[in-house]
Amino acid sequence: MRVIDHWINGALVPSTSGRTSPVYNPATGKQQASVGLASVAEVDAAVAAAKEAFKSWRLASLSKRSEIMFAFRELANANRAKIVELISIEHGKVPSDAAGELARGMENIEFACGIPALLKGGFSEQVSGGVDVYSIKQPLGVVAGITPFNFPAMVPMWMFANAIATGNCFILKPSEKDPSVALYLAELLSQAGVPPGVFTVLQGDKVAVDAILEHPDIAAVSFVGSTPIAKYIYTTGTANGKRVQALGGAKNHMIVLPDADINMAADAAVSAAYGSAGERCMAVSVVVAVGNIGDAIVEAIAERLPKLRVGPGTDPDAEMGPLITGEHREKVASYLAGAAGEGATVVVDGRDDDLPTEGFFLGASLVDNVKPGMRVYDDEIFGPVLAVTRVDTYEEAVALINAHRYGNGTAIFTRDGGAARQLQFDINVDMVGINVPIPVPVAYYSFGGWKASLFGDSNMYGPAGIEFYTRTKTVTSRWPDPATSSVDLGFPRTR
Repeated sequence: MRVIDHWINGALVPSTSGRTSPVYNPATGKQQASVGLASVAEVDAAVAAAKEAFKSWRLASLSKRSEIMFAFRELANANRAKIVELISIEHGKVPSDAAGELARGMENIEFACGIPALLKGGFSEQVSGGVDVYSIKQPLGVVAGITPFNFPAMVPMWMFANAIATGNCFILKPSEKDPSVALYLAELLSQAGVPPGVFTVLQGDKVAVDAILEHPDIAAVSFVGSTPIAKYIYTTGTANGKRVQALGGAKNHMIVLPDADINMAADAAVSAAYGSAGERCMAVSVVVAVGNIGDAIVEAIAERLPKLRVGPGTDPDAEMGPLITGEHREKVASYLAGAAGEGATVVVDGRDDDLPTEGFFLGASLVDNVKPGMRVYDDEIFGPVLAVTRVDTYEEAVALINAHRYGNGTAIFTRDGGAARQLQFDINVDMVGINVPIPVPVAYYSFGGWKASLFGDSNMYGPAGIEFYTRTKTVTSRWPDPATSSVDLGFPRTR
């Protein structure tokens, strides 16, 4: 059985902890590898190597860092097929979803290529007689990222692109469910010129996570995952004096007003709810049908689902792959089993689909007449289950969404520009889409969340990422009055 290693100080390093975790192929349900789980001692060794590497990486010029990020971008582009294959084999995504993940991740690499402009400070001349003030942005040192299974390439890129470009050394703790993508990215970064110790991959579980959160030489931690773990990461990390950005769960609503284009809204709901088998924090989980559009939108979505081909990534026609584990599949299926008992209507039950006999597959499911208080409405299901709730007015739709504990993303489908603009003012959600079902910001903005979707006040990537991985130093300077100097400089002096 293949064993997946760490990447420490620029090389593959086998784990010495004696603990491993299975890595499955979700499309077959079979174990394909084991991953070594780091001990506290292994975390300490990795941090020590990163701390030593920071001494020289801190001195690297901005043009050198930019050159390396450009080189990595070219290598990643040249090896897209390999990265997509690794994502598909260990996560289960169909190639189109994996390619989309990589494309969105690469936006962050391209953003970081502009680091010479992104690290500009400010300067104020003559704030007082002979006194100037200026600010500079400096790296923190050793920083870490703890990333989820659902985007093994994109989410690490959200973090390490800005972290490394700003002069930090970055330690990545990927999910133990799909750890190989991180190692391949490490190899490409090394080929691009990233020095040993600047980028580290520590495979691990809670032992490694706690060691990272408690380590005195790690200055900051970035996290994406479920809300309970995000809260734990934030409280533990900040208690140990670290900067922490911790993105949690979501329950994203899509409002469909009576004037919406039904076909456009239905197509958007299907792609946003069932892409990546619903295993993404920006998936549309709830369609809020306003007024008399409920029957039409449910019918339009339902008629599309039989055409959605479910299969492994090796099937070139597959549009939706399996879930990550058998346990998670059963958890998602339990929401369908209990929906009718709560008063909802299961319109399409993915458990009844003609699915591959092997692997962790579940078909696309649609549940109507869902209301707050039902598990299928309240919980983040993280699977291919779309709920529909019905309200009479726009105001009821907004109140419904604002009352939910999550505040990650929402969307509205309408032809009414006034209603769309009003939603921007009314909704208590961070990321808003207008006729766009998954409003993930491009890399030169930042990704965040409100309420239980974000702990702390720091969004991720983009300008917020530059701020997170740097600290501002402000310098006030005064030089001796040139008129009082006895040294002849050979040119007129000014005050």
